[in-house]
Amino acid sequence: MDLAYAAADLVISRSGASTVSELCAVGKPVIFVPSPNVAEDHQTHNAMALVRKEAAEIVKDADAPEALLPKALELLGNPARLESMHRNISALALTDAAKTIADEAYAVAGKAVKPGKVYFIGIGGIGMSALAKYFSQKGYEVSGYDRTPSPITESLEKAGIPVHFEDEPDKVPSDALVIYTPAVPDDFGELVKARSTGQKVVKRSRALGEICRGQRCLAVAGTHGKTTTSTLTAHMLTESGVGCSAFLGGISKNYGTNLLVSQNDIVVAEADEFDRSFLQLHPEVAVITAVSADHLDIYGDLEHVVEAFKAFASQVTGTLIVKKGTPLTAEDTPAKFLRYHLDDPEADFYGSDFRTDELGHSIFNLHHKGGVIENIRVGVPGAVYAENTIAAAAICLTCGVDPEKIRAAAGSFSGAQRRMDVHLNTPSLTYIDDYAHHPEEIAATLSSIRGMFPGRKITAVFQPHLYTRTRDFAPEFAEALSKADSLVLIPIYPAREEPIEGVTSEIIFKDVTCPEKILVPKDKLLETLKGMPLDVIVTFGAGDIDRFTGPITEMLSAR
Repeated sequence: MDLAYAAADLVISRSGASTVSELCAVGKPVIFVPSPNVAEDHQTHNAMALVRKEAAEIVKDADAPEALLPKALELLGNPARLESMHRNISALALTDAAKTIADEAYAVAGKAVKPGKVYFIGIGGIGMSALAKYFSQKGYEVSGYDRTPSPITESLEKAGIPVHFEDEPDKVPSDALVIYTPAVPDDFGELVKARSTGQKVVKRSRALGEICRGQRCLAVAGTHGKTTTSTLTAHMLTESGVGCSAFLGGISKNYGTNLLVSQNDIVVAEADEFDRSFLQLHPEVAVITAVSADHLDIYGDLEHVVEAFKAFASQVTGTLIVKKGTPLTAEDTPAKFLRYHLDDPEADFYGSDFRTDELGHSIFNLHHKGGVIENIRVGVPGAVYAENTIAAAAICLTCGVDPEKIRAAAGSFSGAQRRMDVHLNTPSLTYIDDYAHHPEEIAATLSSIRGMFPGRKITAVFQPHLYTRTRDFAPEFAEALSKADSLVLIPIYPAREEPIEGVTSEIIFKDVTCPEKILVPKDKLLETLKGMPLDVIVTFGAGDIDRFTGPITEMLSAR
């Protein structure tokens, strides 16, 4: 490039930051053609900074086929204009910029002060707690509110992060960045105070987007499967020696946390479609695991869900990998478009020769464009994990991770808490807890458990999550839960919602067709289970049913 720059009278170029810096340093007249396929059209902003100084010309990408050559010939025929552009662009070069930045960094580091305060409203959420830990590790003074104590808030307090459980506006530091979860109502006192004082208040998704900006973001999106897939991806990158930071939607059982922090610039982020949160991300590589009707209180219908996923796809800058069969095509993204599937050989990544070992672990061969990874054994039992492994491996292969290291990492994966989480497993009694709260997730998990434990009686315990979701999918929930042999159904967990007249667990219960079913109050759940003959029991839900996992395990262990 040094010889090319030296020989050139005029340069025609995209306008990435590094290229702009080089052209300023060598003082070459330039016509910028900004790439249209970059986040927030930043190349146009880069180019315009020089155009305003009369140091460059600009031609839009769409106009280039007709306008670029005439513009170049016009400039080459105007030596005075070329000389003026040379002087102006040379004046913008800061030849000692690296030293200036280094001096400033040393000065800041030498002050040894904390960078500021961050306050979280809803700090006990899985995504919020990961952000709280991240800011704490970066030296910020972190504190926050949550509705009730939980294992997550206990872990935060043990890490030195104060948490309180009442709406107390006076506890919001007036000089803090305030991050809140959209599950908190707009009239919540602490949120109202923070907004009224004029301090910076942002949603969780905005904060995550700002952290990922400027780094190599690897995002996992999908209406289900994203937590396991993102946790697998982070594990593969960590175990392979590549390393990554990771913001996960569940607690990794390998690392005992939902946050990993690395020194490199790779960030694995779970991209949540709720409230269109994932549109804050502009990933280099992304996987989309599923696009189904969900969060209809936000989207209204499946068509708008699909539109949001297409908008997310349009923001991927490098490679987009989607599950074959989802309503997304290469036309929806400027990125390289690839597909994965459990066993369809038309996909770019797929499995073959599936079998199961004596402990229920899937073993298969993974096919990709570069060859085959033979005899991958997934470290967690259950067929549902095989497809997630293929998706995670697709991300890692795209990033250049060694295939043999991917195979080894898949085998050492321990899963994520509340994702097919086995708490007890004996020949006569098994207890599994799962976060599934959508009909498709419940059906897939029950089918997987049926394959793991053929011939055994499966009892499902389900806590519906949200009145709107129960209303919108009651028939589908009933059909999915009918795949169990026995059902124990408890009342709806409301989360952020007010009750809806006529919407109760009963509208699911009445259509369930499994041989045995019972509807019980939440406070009678343990007592009910104690009196039941149980073989394989699985608890489902995204509410507070996880508070029962310890007591249920203890009760079953005493049998």
